Amino acid sequence: MKFDLLKTSPKSAARRGRLHTAHGVIETPIFMPVGTVGSVKAIRPDLLKTELNAQIILGNTFHLYLRPGHKQIEQLGGLHKFMNWPGPILTDSGGFQVFSLAALRKMSEDGVTFKSPIDGSTHHITPEYSTQIQHSLDATITMAFDECTPYPATHEVARTSMELSMRWAARSRAAFIAREGYGQFGIQQGSLYEDLRRESTKKLTDIGFEGYAIGGLAVGEPSDQLHEAIPMAASMLPEDKPRYLMGVGYPSDIIKAVMAGVDMFDCVLPTRNARNGTVFTCEGTIKIGNAAHKLADIPLDPKCTCHTCKTYSRAYLHHLHKEDEILGHMLLTHHNLHFYLQLTQTLRDAIESDTLEQVAKQLLESYR
Repeated sequence: MKFDLLKTSPKSAARRGRLHTAHGVIETPIFMPVGTVGSVKAIRPDLLKTELNAQIILGNTFHLYLRPGHKQIEQLGGLHKFMNWPGPILTDSGGFQVFSLAALRKMSEDGVTFKSPIDGSTHHITPEYSTQIQHSLDATITMAFDECTPYPATHEVARTSMELSMRWAARSRAAFIAREGYGQFGIQQGSLYEDLRRESTKKLTDIGFEGYAIGGLAVGEPSDQLHEAIPMAASMLPEDKPRYLMGVGYPSDIIKAVMAGVDMFDCVLPTRNARNGTVFTCEGTIKIGNAAHKLADIPLDPKCTCHTCKTYSRAYLHHLHKEDEILGHMLLTHHNLHFYLQLTQTLRDAIESDTLEQVAKQLLESYR
């Protein structure tokens, strides 16, 4: 897996890159739609490619392991064939899901034992097993198994968690089967502590990965602390490898993170918010269920060129939302994903033309 750093911004840490993979080229910075269980909710995979220009999507090791099972997916030709998505797929290792199952799991040096939230059955996942599951899924990018450090965490707790994740990272790497065009990312941890993030980075780079992720953020810390931590964490990562900020975030978060030197992002916000009736526009978010949209014969976003905005009125989308129609979820999801993917396209273009600072300022003001 090869990463080309094509250009850097003269006034910020922003980067324009290109990641070559076995399943296609990824232009960065890029937003990655989340397809947790082998489906980006409420949108067809072919539309992601042909109409939204999505370049890479996410699958989740934990959920696909539980159902339908990684061996079944492997038997059926791998996740790309199974879900009819020929492009790159990154699979989360399951560490965050383990973090979210605090009441149902027990951690040890070896790995994590947990009860399935589906049927209560007991399972044990180690760094080696997580890596093997992702190999069975045929993940283009495999993530190292880690513990997502909770917030708030004392320095001592954060250190213990980080050091465990680094030992697991080494075991994940040893279990990874190298293939041309495939790669594995290590995950930097350390909570909000600079010294721990620096130590984590050193351990990961000594192991050696095809890319590096910033983990353990967007887990409850205040927005100002998040925006202080991102440039601190990103600046430590190797310049010649892709940098992935996990689970972030709002459009303003992505803009600021791009300016801090981050290349890749994922978040459930555009799809989850669409199903809840919250829409991202060039003028900020709107709630389509509000009565103000009942007779609004105008598009969701006056500047948007997506199929939803070109074809349907706010009034119709308001009606679908009130009726909880599946079509409403589909149309709002289409728009929100278009908004996020167009945002990263705009940022890529701005880096190339050396106008990122002006473009970012205008976008942040309009979204506010």
